Amino acid sequence: MVTGRIHSVESCGTVDGPGIRYVIFTQGCLLRCQYCHNADTWEIGKGKEITVEEVMQDVTCYLPFIEASGGGITVSGGEPLLQLDFLIELFKKCKEVGIHTTIDSSGGCYSEDEEFQRKLDILMEYTDLVLLDLKHIDSKKHRKLTGKPNEHILQFARYLSDKKKSIWVRHVLVPGITDGTEDLENLAAFIQSLDNVQKVEVLPYHKLGVYKWEALGHKYPLEGVEPPTEESIQKAKNTLAAV
Repeated sequence: MVTGRIHSVESCGTVDGPGIRYVIFTQGCLLRCQYCHNADTWEIGKGKEITVEEVMQDVTCYLPFIEASGGGITVSGGEPLLQLDFLIELFKKCKEVGIHTTIDSSGGCYSEDEEFQRKLDILMEYTDLVLLDLKHIDSKKHRKLTGKPNEHILQFARYLSDKKKSIWVRHVLVPGITDGTEDLENLAAFIQSLDNVQKVEVLPYHKLGVYKWEALGHKYPLEGVEPPTEESIQKAKNTLAAV
């Protein structure tokens, strides 16, 4: 029996893909984003162990709302791709009953390892949409922001493009960190090189997760950084919308 480790579930989400969505937040992530609002999902091996059957039983309760809105199921995180076996079995079951499937991923664990690629290819057969979080286009700045470089993440984006898998690109706009004009223009150029982008979303940085850092005993690294202004948000949207 295939199981996954999850942090929590949001039964009627409206911001993680089209329509009303059943959102599963998986446990475990390799990135350490300075603005992360789910820092309590980082540690691998924690969380609640759950079976695919248990998920499907719960999802069924919300199907009328999901179907009426053109929604579906979204697996977020944490990093969903750390649990490929769980995702494959879950999405197989979803497609059997006609549920739209979405993965919200940073691509932080993407690998060219043969076994990872094999399982990822299978998963993509049952995946309708990927919400791809591109944190920073500059690899050095990406490492400072997340603890990891971004070359493998950009490879993941190209993999999805080659697969013609529909994606929504998401970019969190953090003043002084991810809002530089040159960086946004370079990100726009990269997005433009992909063949599968349906939508680009600019997500304004917020401080709603600061209390989690404090509860976990971590020092919040962006102390003093305020959310972006409407003007800077619109500027970023205009730059990235040029794709």
